[in-house]
Amino acid sequence: MLFVHNISMQFGGEYLFDDVSFVINDRDRIGLTGVNGAGKSTMMKILTGEVEAEEGEIQKPKDFTVGYLPQDGVQLHGRPLIDEVNSAFEAIEELKLQIENVQRKIEEYTEHTSAEYNDLIALFGDLHHRFDHHGGYSIQSQVSTVLDGLGFRQSDYIRLTEEFSGGWQMRIALAKLLLQKPDLLLLDEPTNHLDIESLTWLEDWLKNYDGAILMVSHDRKFLDNLTNRTIEISAGDVFAYDGNYSTYVRVSAERRELLKSAFNNQQKKIADIEKFIERFRYKSTKARQVQSRVKMLEKMQRIELEEENRSKIHFRFPPAPNSGVVPVEISNATKMYDELLVFKEVNLMIERGDKIAFLGRNGEGKSTLAKIIAGKEQLTFGECTFGYNVSAAYFAQQQAEALDGNKTVFQTVDEEAAGDTRINLRSLLGSFLFQGDDAFKYVRVLSGGEKSRIALAKMLLKPANLLVLDEPTNHLDMRSKAVLKEALQNFTGTAIIVSHDRDFLDGLVNKVFDFKDGAVKEYLGGLQDWQWKKQQVQSGGAMESLKVKQPAKVHNTPPPKDNRQPTQKKHNIRKKPDPLKNKITQLEKLIAETETKKTELESIMANPDFYKDGGVSKQIITDYNAVKSALTDLYYEWAAVNEQLEKTQ
Repeated sequence: MLFVHNISMQFGGEYLFDDVSFVINDRDRIGLTGVNGAGKSTMMKILTGEVEAEEGEIQKPKDFTVGYLPQDGVQLHGRPLIDEVNSAFEAIEELKLQIENVQRKIEEYTEHTSAEYNDLIALFGDLHHRFDHHGGYSIQSQVSTVLDGLGFRQSDYIRLTEEFSGGWQMRIALAKLLLQKPDLLLLDEPTNHLDIESLTWLEDWLKNYDGAILMVSHDRKFLDNLTNRTIEISAGDVFAYDGNYSTYVRVSAERRELLKSAFNNQQKKIADIEKFIERFRYKSTKARQVQSRVKMLEKMQRIELEEENRSKIHFRFPPAPNSGVVPVEISNATKMYDELLVFKEVNLMIERGDKIAFLGRNGEGKSTLAKIIAGKEQLTFGECTFGYNVSAAYFAQQQAEALDGNKTVFQTVDEEAAGDTRINLRSLLGSFLFQGDDAFKYVRVLSGGEKSRIALAKMLLKPANLLVLDEPTNHLDMRSKAVLKEALQNFTGTAIIVSHDRDFLDGLVNKVFDFKDGAVKEYLGGLQDWQWKKQQVQSGGAMESLKVKQPAKVHNTPPPKDNRQPTQKKHNIRKKPDPLKNKITQLEKLIAETETKKTELESIMANPDFYKDGGVSKQIITDYNAVKSALTDLYYEWAAVNEQLEKTQ
């Protein structure tokens, strides 16, 4: 347990927080929130001891350990990945040496009834307990589990740490922290450099973490899935709430409304008192009442409203020029960097109006294919064909960091503007919260979120019907992300989004392209549909017996949902067996079997007592949804193979 007691901290004469106190319990999962500049990162650094508060103190038990993952700035070099990660166990190695030293002393003792001997035995047991608690007996298995979960391959273990990019170096630092298992884990935007698979793994790991966690994150779903408390830094004070982030949003809004009501009532009361004082100030008969009310005002504890940040980005993408029905088609696409194969023989079709998520582990080629579609890179083999009247706009993952720091905000946007758009530049910047003199700030002094807003503003200067966005939310706060999401939902063109932000993608995309092991598989539906289908495959659920590969291109309408078999051709074009016809026969058999299974499950679900056993009914509903999804895939494949057969004949 850690106590923050009467902490105060100020910069430039203004308090970030003044005389604040709170407690972190042993198994707390706390989300630390507040507007940009409220002091979240400073509070974390005070908890680590990196920064000393002007007043107050941090009270914690002896041997209490704190681990801190900063938002960025980690630079590792000089040794292989595996050696760097193993350095996390220096404390365990020290414990091991202490155990060996105490054991030698015990073996040297001949008087087993002495107090010193008993003290050594007690110390020996305590050291062993701590060694076991920190996983001293399973170090290598822990290392493999954590590195695999964070997306590292076995071949990465011998690579020097300086060979890894900044994002992967942050993962190395995170791996070391998780293996060190401090009593309090401080995480400042830990999800920024993780793909969805690594992020899901991290969530599961942290749920079972044997210690307290305090985290800052703009990933709402991550906070909702993990936290049981929220601490808000606002107007120099801290407010603690029980529950996850969504609970905090609701309860804090209610608290602000109550505070506003109390403030208004107090202001009315103050006005009435001041009116009485002013009216009877010079009447001797009312002197006592006037003095009483003056003292009442002096003693009154004034309610102060927190300054609300009502600023909000306002924008919509320009109307998308009409394009062809298929803006982009990828055929037999292979991409290599020297001997490194990124993906091989990929075929996919993007239809007008699609909102598509590129998902998969880092290094599988999501950003590479996004660059190819945006015209920034070329395929090694294969074709990327654009449809009629396609105009693309591209937001690069590092675009915000690549801005020229020696230019002002206005100059940065002005260089992209042309014609009449230059007239409205100040209005555009104002809608992105660069108002007044903010437009003339140098880019180098801006935060990551402000730079991302400039990069997004530049995209609005040229109308496009194909948006390619590579990690557009990395530095945006939750309100800015919500506005961007709404703008994309209203965008009439086509959008391809590389992102690991589940809350951002959920309800936005209608297709998912999953990148894995050099291949790209298409999933119809949103993010939750993709996650559910992936879980079914991984758990060997109802789809295990239906090993059907969904084609990227589908033009036909699925056949009627009954057990009648589609009409066969009376004459074979070739005398030898036709593999397409054999495939159709196999699919028709699977369709019939799956229809039967679906009917059986529907009969079970129609039973009035179906919901009495919650566990059984939940599993049956899961199986039923899996069967329905598999049946849809089968229908689509049957239609596609029939289309191919018709073309060959």
